[in-house]
Amino acid sequence: MLVFGLISSVFDYLTFGALLFILHATPDQFRMGWFVESVISATLIVLVIRTRKPFFKSRPGKCLLAATLSVVLLTLVLPFTPLARLFSFGTLPPLFLVILAVIIVAYILTAEAAKSIFYKMVKI
Repeated sequence: MLVFGLISSVFDYLTFGALLFILHATPDQFRMGWFVESVISATLIVLVIRTRKPFFKSRPGKCLLAATLSVVLLTLVLPFTPLARLFSFGTLPPLFLVILAVIIVAYILTAEAAKSIFYKMVKI
């Protein structure tokens, strides 16, 4: 977990940096961007670490897949609901979503590579 925790932290800092220094997010956009990236990436990482196989070669169970897709969808819909005001979330311009998607994909690929290395080194 030390390796996966470190990877998670690196991508947290990447997200912070992108939101602050590249996108110049307002505080409300920062909160929303951080929420979107952290919830979606954490949800999708479950699909990566649940199997020894590459995540794209191992189908998750129907319930896990439904739960994962539901969380991702709810996370993306939240900014357009009255709850967004309650959490002081600002809507995100399309460029924000594109950059956050790139960060999430890079995180998933990095976690997949780390998992592969881990299983080659450790015989469980």
